[in-house]
Amino acid sequence: MASAQAACALCQPTVFPLLWQDEYCRVVCLQDADYPAYCRVEWLSHVAEMTDLAPTARAHLMKVVFAVESALREVIQPDKINLASLGNKTPHLHWHVLPRFVDDKHFPNSHWGAPCRTGQARLLDAATLARLQHTLQARIQCTLQSPSNTNDD
Repeated sequence: MASAQAACALCQPTVFPLLWQDEYCRVVCLQDADYPAYCRVEWLSHVAEMTDLAPTARAHLMKVVFAVESALREVIQPDKINLASLGNKTPHLHWHVLPRFVDDKHFPNSHWGAPCRTGQARLLDAATLARLQHTLQARIQCTLQSPSNTNDD
């Protein structure tokens, strides 16, 4: 296991802008010009699957993922948000939170597939990144402080 962790890119300090972190997970911005504000929520411990986590840890992770989605919707105002947790290439638990636009180069298909068109580059400027970070931190703090609602009436 130690050799797997040493070779795992997500077990290392991030090379991407760190938007938020606690003792369990972190949120980074991948800085993709084709997909502005493409975020990844990374579990800090080297585990591969959601079911490797205790139920409370799973709930914590998903609260962070949903808070990131909410912040992206407010700040970036995409046409759609894609959520994905694959881990086929990097078997370390992480979630992709990807703002999508109808004129991006892959829409409506997956951004991992073949492009459908030349996309509209949307670079994320420093002010927008700072606003996203502020909004994201506030949303995560709020959601983690609220008790879980087990009755979804």
